[in-house]
Amino acid sequence: MKIHLIRHGETMATEKKLYYGKTDLPLTASGVEGIALLRKQGIYPEGGIFFTSGLLRAEQTFNIIYGNMRRRVIPLIAELNVGEFEMKSYDELKDRADYQAWITDETGDVACPGGESVNQFRSRIMEGYNRIISEVRESMSAIAVCHGGVIALIMEHLYPGEKNFYEWVPETGRGYTIAYDSDGLHEYEPI
Repeated sequence: MKIHLIRHGETMATEKKLYYGKTDLPLTASGVEGIALLRKQGIYPEGGIFFTSGLLRAEQTFNIIYGNMRRRVIPLIAELNVGEFEMKSYDELKDRADYQAWITDETGDVACPGGESVNQFRSRIMEGYNRIISEVRESMSAIAVCHGGVIALIMEHLYPGEKNFYEWVPETGRGYTIAYDSDGLHEYEPI
């Protein structure tokens, strides 16, 4: 069985390095071009069951790569809800005590005001990933177009200690293929 996780293309917030999760942004023109170029290079897997988070940036990326293929929307694999930090930069937030508490939290229990904690995010994402796993057993392959934080969290969970969360975040339009053998998790490779 293989699970292919693909990050959506660039958005305005990606380019400006803003925090965003629930904000439903479209791809930029360069984001569309970037995904189309990677598609022409033939880097994307084919076939299987298709999934997206349902957010516009994931849907647009999916459409560029796979056209009108039928897919299932799993909102559980949407990006971290950063609440009041949505659409703000580090420079805008760095002097806020609640922001400092969130970025220095080592327990994962501090939530963004009006948003999620890392532990809440992890629980939601793993529930969504497990739903994908439960559906893919029959077809042997799944493709999920989702978000950088989602992919990094899944990879960090599956391969503990290999890299930190930020090292797992793929470039836009990229991701990982996770292979399972009869004994369970086996190996991964970058997309």
